[in-house]
Amino acid sequence: MSTLQSGKAEQSMPVILVTGAARRVGAEIARTLHAAGACVAIHYHTAADEAKALAALLNGQRADSAAAFPANLLDLDDLPRLITQVVDHFGQLDGLVNNASTFYSTKVGATNTAAWDDLMGTNLKAPLFLAQAAAPYLKRQHGCIVNITDVHAERPLKGYALYCTAKAGLLGLTRALAIELSPEVRVNAVAPGAVAWPEQTDDFPPDERDAIIDHTLLKRVGSAADIARAVRFLVFDAPYVTGQTITVDGGRSAHL
Repeated sequence: MSTLQSGKAEQSMPVILVTGAARRVGAEIARTLHAAGACVAIHYHTAADEAKALAALLNGQRADSAAAFPANLLDLDDLPRLITQVVDHFGQLDGLVNNASTFYSTKVGATNTAAWDDLMGTNLKAPLFLAQAAAPYLKRQHGCIVNITDVHAERPLKGYALYCTAKAGLLGLTRALAIELSPEVRVNAVAPGAVAWPEQTDDFPPDERDAIIDHTLLKRVGSAADIARAVRFLVFDAPYVTGQTITVDGGRSAHL
């Protein structure tokens, strides 16, 4: 297994916290990092059953290598508490993957402060304050942060002004944290394209989905595994990479 940073003695099991890891892309990231040799801290908010089931599955593969931790990412008091609980449980923290996200349409003229607090809170505010709480532990381990942004951080999607703005902020935060936390901590991002369709099926009806896929150079939707593999690379195999974003979108943004 590769080290988290060049020149650092290899650890048998680095500890990685993945937010929103109970389901969908987050769960795949947790499984992939675990398969690469990490212990994983599985954050969840309401999906307790799924998070605990995933932890049990991973512990069945390697004892004491996974645990589930609840936290409301919109509650600032919960964020340092989450970091402390992970460190208390595993004894260290080597990586943070800010995956948890809220996504829905907010048309200009109908946007309210509740949507602002929700979308900015999960997509930008929580990653910042989690990184701040985790920084002392990550510096000690010469660890890393990976933020999950979006191709629409740089190319906004009509009808989603607030979400796109939050992700644009996360992209900027990635670069800013790479400067602030260097040289001990690497900070990078992965920007997915069409990977996991929103569970609110009305947001993207079949004809819109077909149009998006048709505009993608590889002519197919991506998978959660595509995102997880990019995260794994940045965590384990990119010791000289920081302040960067890997776009995983099948080539869609190449000609948006």
